[in-house]
Amino acid sequence: MSGKANAQGVAPRLAATQLLHAVLFEKRLLSDVVSGQRSPLARLSPAERARAQSLAIGVLRNLAGLDQVLDRFLEKATPPKVRNTLRLAAYELLVDGAAAHGVVNAAVEIVRGSAKAGRLAGLVNAVARKLADQGPAIWQGIGPQPLPSWLAKPVVRHYGKDALAGIEAAHAAGAPVDLTLKNASEADHWARALDARILPTGSLRLSGRPQVSALPGYAEGAWWVQDAAAALPARLLGDVAGKRVLDLCAAPGGKTMQLAAAGADVTALDVSPRRVKRVQENLQRTSLAAEIVVADALEYEPPERFDAVLLDAPCSATGTIRRHPDLPFVKAGADLSELFILQEKLIDAACGLLKPGGRLVYCTCSLLPREGEDQVARAVERLQGLEISEPDKLPAGMDESWRAGGGGWRLRPDYWPEIGGMDGFYMAVLTRK
Repeated sequence: MSGKANAQGVAPRLAATQLLHAVLFEKRLLSDVVSGQRSPLARLSPAERARAQSLAIGVLRNLAGLDQVLDRFLEKATPPKVRNTLRLAAYELLVDGAAAHGVVNAAVEIVRGSAKAGRLAGLVNAVARKLADQGPAIWQGIGPQPLPSWLAKPVVRHYGKDALAGIEAAHAAGAPVDLTLKNASEADHWARALDARILPTGSLRLSGRPQVSALPGYAEGAWWVQDAAAALPARLLGDVAGKRVLDLCAAPGGKTMQLAAAGADVTALDVSPRRVKRVQENLQRTSLAAEIVVADALEYEPPERFDAVLLDAPCSATGTIRRHPDLPFVKAGADLSELFILQEKLIDAACGLLKPGGRLVYCTCSLLPREGEDQVARAVERLQGLEISEPDKLPAGMDESWRAGGGGWRLRPDYWPEIGGMDGFYMAVLTRK
């Protein structure tokens, strides 16, 4: 690619179209594509990498609406390379507010550089110009991107149509950056230093999306990034000081750090050596300690049982779509049966690792009751001596309206709409008699 093309910002845009192809046509999660050995971002500068990811995420968050606009100007199907380039141009023009001249030129340059699609550079030029001229008026009448039917149907069935509309609006808005403090008593100080809002549950919420590693407190490990909803399950265990606690499926380590900061003797277990490395890095940065174990949770045999276990089980992650808009395009309801079985096995294994009287907090970042309320209900029926219980003290900011039928708590992205929402989560406390 020419130096002139790079100067126009084509490199991150080209990478963004490659990310879109990997998600939409190869059905790969964006996180896997970005971290893979052949990542489209490998040769980009840090700023270009961030821009490419931001563009791809923006397109995925608005894909249905962008396609709706594009279909006004395309008479027939186009190759994936052309379609993704035009999607990107539409996003920049209609959502991102980029200058038309640069967007149009970059789109033409990307397609012209393709051996298979280069002949369509003229079409791209014409459509991109129409997008700039006529697109904004059309875009005004387009609402948030709908959830896929495999997810929308259970959401409506369990939470209602208003909840579906609220969740879709939350997904369209995206997710702010939340922080968990190593020392909760320093909330006022860090709120001022970071120009952040203290949420009802004690997390800090940043305004905008700054470069996290450049913020005050990052290098010294005073806080870590963790959605406000994700910070609540560990708090359900109450006072863990001096107790042996197992964080099962621990990576990337947010809950491990919470437990260690609260004075627990923590064992952090995960099956992935690569993901465990992230836990170790986070612990080192925050000067917190935990025993690290790389093992399959279903085969783990500790020397002694634990006072408490925190199980954030692998799940559909449908509660995190507002920050991971690629998920609906990669996953489908029919693909989840193996996850349901794994969750059941993990609950059984976790209960076997508890001392009598010990507590298990089970949670998933899912909107599906099949991965939350239903799993817990079946576990209580299946496992003798297991019961749903109340925490010793309800964590600050927990709303009584979040209680789920049958026990536990159900959090949704449409909660806290006036201050930026939260991830979807289910969590429950289980006690082994």
